[in-house]
Amino acid sequence: MAKREVSSLRKSQASGKLLREITVASKHGGPDPDGNARLFAAVEKARKESVPRDAIERAINKGAGIGGDKLSLEHIAFEGYAPHKVPIIIEVLTDNNNRTAPEIRVLFKKGQLGASGSNKFLFDHVGLVEAHHKDPASDIEAAAIEAGANEVEPLTHQQNDDISEGTAGARFITDRAAIHLVSQWLSKNGWTVVTSEMGYIPKNIPQLTDEQKAEVGEFLQHLDDHDDVHRVWAAIR
Repeated sequence: MAKREVSSLRKSQASGKLLREITVASKHGGPDPDGNARLFAAVEKARKESVPRDAIERAINKGAGIGGDKLSLEHIAFEGYAPHKVPIIIEVLTDNNNRTAPEIRVLFKKGQLGASGSNKFLFDHVGLVEAHHKDPASDIEAAAIEAGANEVEPLTHQQNDDISEGTAGARFITDRAAIHLVSQWLSKNGWTVVTSEMGYIPKNIPQLTDEQKAEVGEFLQHLDDHDDVHRVWAAIR
């Protein structure tokens, strides 16, 4: 019974995060998934997680300002360090920063070695498009060149469970202004886009032992469990 309750709670939290992503994507790129790669990817994720269609539609309309609901979420980035001085950036979507900011600070304190502090200079702020192609032999380097991405790296199902097993998965790194164009080219050329967003890539990865990585992972999970935390970017592999 306890396991089922925990599973239900986690599913509810995941659905809430997906709906917030849909709302923000609709606000910034418009309510048409066919013309908004970020929204298309978010809607596909929500459908995969069995989020009700009417909830998805309400989230889209809220972001676009259609109907009675208006978007009241504020996007805030917190900078800090996980245990063992691993730099992290936490993206939050909240309707009450006066509540969320103190709660995030408390989470840092609970991490013991975790601490807040400026560190964006340790990351590159880029566009990220993650996708997979049904042909496992697809040339991801050629696709990156044709799509207009700056860099590309292989991506497996273990790294992102939205990447189907037995496919060619890849993370395309782009200029922030080129996210939509890259996503569009991929979608038109046999790729299934699962993520299309701005994000942070660490410039350097600290060397950690397996035990230290486990401690950092536990701390990051603690952050991600907060309802208002949208993304956690960390200098760790």
